[in-house]
Amino acid sequence: MSDNEDQRLDDGTSNKITRRRFILGVIAGGAVVGATSYHFLAPSRYSLPASATERLITLNVNGKMRRVDVMKQETLSHTLRYKLGLTGTKVACDRAECGSCTVLLDGVPHYSCSVLTHTVRGRKIATIEGLAAPGGKLHPMQQAIVDAQGFQCAYCMTGFTMAAVAYLKKNPNPTRAEMAHGVSGNLCRCQDYTKILDALMRGAEYMRRA
Repeated sequence: MSDNEDQRLDDGTSNKITRRRFILGVIAGGAVVGATSYHFLAPSRYSLPASATERLITLNVNGKMRRVDVMKQETLSHTLRYKLGLTGTKVACDRAECGSCTVLLDGVPHYSCSVLTHTVRGRKIATIEGLAAPGGKLHPMQQAIVDAQGFQCAYCMTGFTMAAVAYLKKNPNPTRAEMAHGVSGNLCRCQDYTKILDALMRGAEYMRRA
């Protein structure tokens, strides 16, 4: 915009606001507001609320103490998969129906998608990654599943494995019907339950030999 335009808008009266003066005033006002906001949000004057610092908790996962940032509404399955990188815990239904996310809490199977992470502090969490021996040798149940090729897509395999291992600690020599009942909280999309039970029964045999 030229000075002549300003003069025409001014109409000869210096007290009137021209377009240029108006724009410059808006820019100057915005700069002041922005600088003031930055001043109040500066690190030296801003502190995190107490609730934010309380999100850092320690979990006992597969025998190791893991420090992790957890929101109050966060589920254990989310923490294990996306915060700790333990993706062996699968999430399918995400509403405690299929059992794919099963982990052990103090040796007892739980659907991790329906457990809030902050409620399991002080408990022993076991995932599929923690079954194998430190040297990499597979757990007897894992080895049996490999040998029997008991799963098709294997998305549900983790949940069945964890449930079966926990059940066999209570009943190491089950009948086929008892084993089916012991893992009945787990569902298979492929519905090949006959082969799954074959593998789990072989796993029970391997565990008795171990």
